[in-house]
Amino acid sequence: MSFLRPEFLKEWLKIFKEDGIKSLLKQKGWKIVVAFVGFYLVRDSILYILIPYLSIKGIISCQ
Repeated sequence: MSFLRPEFLKEWLKIFKEDGIKSLLKQKGWKIVVAFVGFYLVRDSILYILIPYLSIKGIISCQ
């Protein structure tokens, strides 16, 4: 499944595995923080807002 990873993520994982989280944050800085917050913002919006809204409206059915 590694072919599904974007190139920037492969680079970040390589840095993390070789030198640890401190080195990754030192090299990439705020990009890591923004990516982390953005990922969880999108994920939680789908889980806690979109799915319940669609199920209440009857667009998707929960059986």
